Amino acid sequence: MPYVITEPCIGVKDASCVEVCPVDCIHTTDESEQYFIEPSTCIDCGYCVAACPVTAIYDEFNIPSEWRTYIQKNRQFYR
Repeated sequence: MPYVITEPCIGVKDASCVEVCPVDCIHTTDESEQYFIEPSTCIDCGYCVAACPVTAIYDEFNIPSEWRTYIQKNRQFYR
């Protein structure tokens, strides 16, 4: 169950999640408003969830319904 970064990250881009990720699977670009988690590299450790100061990271199966579109946005970032 890969983790997904959702709407609360937009505009914040706090790198706390990046710093704790043991497999370096959280990325962004200068143009992007948020971070993204590479689903094929994520090991589901959950460290990023605990580190996120804005509660933006959820496992794919427990994302609040209003943010489910971020599953696809995350996948598209890595295409």
